[in-house]
Amino acid sequence: MTQPPYRRIADEIRARIADGELRPGDHVPSARGITREWGVALATATKVLATLNAEGVTRPLPGRGTVVTGPAAPTQPAGVAHAARRNVGDPDLTRERIVAAAIRAADAEGLAQLSMRRIATELGAAPMSLYRYVNGKDELLVSMMDSVLGEDPLPARPPKGWRAQLELSSRMQWRGFRRHPWLAPALSITRPQLIPNGMRHTEWALRALDGLGLTIQEMMHVHMTLFSHVRGLALNLEAEAQAEQDSGLTSDEWMQTQEHGFRVIAATGDFPLLNRLVNSEMELDLDQLFEFGMGRLLDGLERHLAGR
Repeated sequence: MTQPPYRRIADEIRARIADGELRPGDHVPSARGITREWGVALATATKVLATLNAEGVTRPLPGRGTVVTGPAAPTQPAGVAHAARRNVGDPDLTRERIVAAAIRAADAEGLAQLSMRRIATELGAAPMSLYRYVNGKDELLVSMMDSVLGEDPLPARPPKGWRAQLELSSRMQWRGFRRHPWLAPALSITRPQLIPNGMRHTEWALRALDGLGLTIQEMMHVHMTLFSHVRGLALNLEAEAQAEQDSGLTSDEWMQTQEHGFRVIAATGDFPLLNRLVNSEMELDLDQLFEFGMGRLLDGLERHLAGR
């Protein structure tokens, strides 16, 4: 019987591992890399990686892609492997396991690659069995966001002063976005999801500002302005992780490839200040931008409060 394309490609990657072409810790082709090399749809490429992960041949690393875990074991016939995964996986399914598997998949491959089928493959379960625990992807996504926003609980005893409290919660949010690059695009400001651990951050900010002479609407505006700064920078994280995985270049390495072209444009004399900036060898570090922006926003709020 002819193998399905995803199984054939998975076996070819396993053969590369068995032959030593890919060693433990090496990156296997990304989903987009598989689509380019084998000419298959992105859904098929995603299933290839899910299959290798489920078999323990590879594992996803947040923000870095999928890497080899160890030598490849002999390939089982597709029907046997599927039956084994189904029989072992289904009795052990829980909502918590499904959410954790979805978070691992989104961390490694991005939210666009996440599907119920992808999660089921990692868990060794039938896709339809997941719907006994979650109603669908939208509900699952809310649970994922609630889970990761609760990884670092806000302290029971806040630091003294409204500024220290807002700095603390903003830095915790930034770290969470850093760990989970898909989180910022998933969160909505205009149509906020009902996420208890997200609400705790809002309540924390409002409590920090309470008693400073602001109306409740102004307090919420302050919180949303500060949170928009954190989330706005974090929106770059998933796209950068995907670009690095696809190109094999870090952001600094990519910038170096653009240097010659920029200098050609700068030579026209139309951009003297930008030219000075490039010559200063400034680095656009997101962590520095986060701290700078947060500090200036809180400086402005401090002056605004003093003026009242």
